[in-house]
Amino acid sequence: MWPPIDPPKKIHFLSVANPKAVQYKRNLIKKYGNSDINNTEVIICIGGDGFMLETLHNYLNYQIPIYSINFGSVGFLTNPIVTLEKDLPLILHEAQPTCLHPLSMTAYTADGKTHTALAFNDIFLYRQTRQAAKIQIITNDEIRLSELICDGIIVSTPAGSTAYNLSAHGPIVPLNSGLLPLTPICPFRPRRWRGALLPSNTSIQFLTIEEQKRPIAAVADFTEIRDVTKVFVRENRYIKSQILFNPGHELSDRIVAEQFTA
Repeated sequence: MWPPIDPPKKIHFLSVANPKAVQYKRNLIKKYGNSDINNTEVIICIGGDGFMLETLHNYLNYQIPIYSINFGSVGFLTNPIVTLEKDLPLILHEAQPTCLHPLSMTAYTADGKTHTALAFNDIFLYRQTRQAAKIQIITNDEIRLSELICDGIIVSTPAGSTAYNLSAHGPIVPLNSGLLPLTPICPFRPRRWRGALLPSNTSIQFLTIEEQKRPIAAVADFTEIRDVTKVFVRENRYIKSQILFNPGHELSDRIVAEQFTA
């Protein structure tokens, strides 16, 4: 559990392959050392949101809190740069934890194979060719849309609702809302359907229609599966990752504030 009783002394540093980020990591290691990943209290992730997502996936099994420092562009999942003069262990000790649960995807492909993947941001289906996608949507074993003609569809976590989901005109969802936004990408039919907000325990199923004529790919964060015929999505409450934010910089507050950004 975070925070520990005392400021952490065992810190493991990671950085994106950016010269400035690499040098910053070297400076921090020189000052604090670099604990082995199997014997550390916290991971420092130096990079942008993309590298933070990679770190969440790559170190999920370690169940170690992650504090990300922004060396990217947007930095929605990160904290501001910590100058070398500041006491990093004390900053970490005061950091506030946020628990994230990923989405689980099970995708079946035309060749008869089954693929699984996790997503902390979103899972989306999209057309592979010039042909529009045709998708049937089922929730909790009930057909909700018998045929959606579109470029694709997104299921987002609350943490990921400010990313691709928002750019597709989906709603921003507060972190502890217990909701998952379901947002179509360029819907053609039904014309007035703009998506749905689903309880986070909903089982979502997508069936591709005319899969040979209208091939569809499925993506979970940065894992892409092509030629899918059926995709199951649901929130995985058995898996969690803990990320750390400075006081007053918490992810939940930033997601709410994002709704009032022009």
